[in-house]
This record gives sequence, C-alpha cells and structure tokens, in this order.
Amino acid sequence: MKFATLLIAAIALFGADAFTPQSQKTNPAVELKKAAASTFAALAIGSSVLGSPFVADAVEPFAFSSTNVVAEKVVRQGLYQDYEVDVVQSVDDASSTFKSAKETKTKKGKYTAILAILVVGSFIVPMAQYFWYVRDDDSSEKFFAEDVPEPPKKKKWF
Repeated sequence: MKFATLLIAAIALFGADAFTPQSQKTNPAVELKKAAASTFAALAIGSSVLGSPFVADAVEPFAFSSTNVVAEKVVRQGLYQDYEVDVVQSVDDASSTFKSAKETKTKKGKYTAILAILVVGSFIVPMAQYFWYVRDDDSSEKFFAEDVPEPPKKKKWF
C-alpha cells in the first residue's frame, strides 16, 4: 500500500511538469534545484500521510441508544438441535398521520395563492425586468421598419 502511494506520488510529481508553461531559455542548475525541492516536498507530504498510524482512541466505542433496534430472542427446537431466533415486529403502526380532508380543503386557498405567487415570481417578473431594460432600445423598430434601404451595389470586374 505504501509503495503504491509513493509510486502514484512520484508519477504525479514528474507528470505535473507537462502542464506548466515551458520557457525557452532555462538554466539547468535552477531546474535541478526546483526538481529537488519539489521532490522533497512530495516525499515529505507522502511520508507524513503514510507514517501516521490510525489512532484507536479517535473512534468512539459503540454505545447503546434508543435508536438501536432490539429484537427479542426466542429459543426454538429444531429437528437436530435447539436454535435462537430473533423475533421482530412484523406489523407496522397503521395510524394515519395525514391531515383530515376538511382541514386540507380549508387551507387549499392559501397554498394556491402561494403557488400562484411563485409562478408569477419565476416567470412574469424576469420578463418584466427584460422589457424594462430594453424599453429605450430601438433595434426592434429598425428590424421591423417599413422602409428598407437598398443594399449597396457591388463593383463589377469590368
């Protein structure tokens, strides 16, 4: 695992030069210093990641809470031996949590008004803003003008 990580880091280090702008005149000594510094930085980062062991104290131990499902264990007899079975509740609570039809009907107007406001806000308001923005622009009048000027005549060869 450590070898694979170091191999990937080395490939990334040496492949990263392909994406940088290359200058025409370079000093080999400066390039060597940059490569050495980059290699040292990549090695330091890689070794710090690989060298840090997993801390067992950082993980909280399992704690029982009210959200854990507890099943009742029942011992049953089988053909050859006794075995334990987890008995869980197989029927859901069927009590309705929906609002009554009367309460829904009385609040229908409120939700219809909210929906209408959202529709107006999302469609009509941007259109109004656009037309307000272009109200002084005369490009559409020029486009739909009745008097269309003649296109300029092309010069002939002869």
